[in-house]
Amino acid sequence: MTGQGRQYRIAAGSSSRRDVFALAAVLGLGCVASGRRAAGQPASERPKEGDLLVSVESETALAPADIPLGGPPVRAWSMDAADKTVRKDSRLNKILLLRLDPATLVGVTKERAAEGVVAYSAICPHTACEVDGWMADQQILECSCHYSHYNPREGAAVIDGPTPRALPALPLKIVDGKLAVAKPFTSRVGIVPT
Repeated sequence: MTGQGRQYRIAAGSSSRRDVFALAAVLGLGCVASGRRAAGQPASERPKEGDLLVSVESETALAPADIPLGGPPVRAWSMDAADKTVRKDSRLNKILLLRLDPATLVGVTKERAAEGVVAYSAICPHTACEVDGWMADQQILECSCHYSHYNPREGAAVIDGPTPRALPALPLKIVDGKLAVAKPFTSRVGIVPT
């Protein structure tokens, strides 16, 4: 191979690498800008401290008395209390609300509850299906995709099924008689990459 041949290959390789880097930079900037837009969209953001909880059906603020004692769960979104933006543009924001006898709540679940109302992500960590079942006789949550079961009295701990972890909890407080977010979700919502 001559010196010229090597130079040609290096030049061609450099040009190709430059093109690839330029394209990656443009795509990377597009992803960053798009990520900023998504992150900057209040209706897509995760529930924040001070958000009120509203019914999925009516988008009206919920009080503890609006949640039936002993179930079934009420599906809810969080809503920015100041500008009334309902955070419903991401399915990962869907919340399950249950009102249970406070005497039956275990450990940190008592601290996270507001007048016996507990809140959990409605998204199963196994395959991100929606937790849509309520076994009233046992007062446990069920994901009907693969039959994972969760104990809402103990931080939505896994009872059985293929799910790898408990449902993320959403600590609550009462603000002017309405249910509000006290702190963000206790863990990442949905499937956690390994």
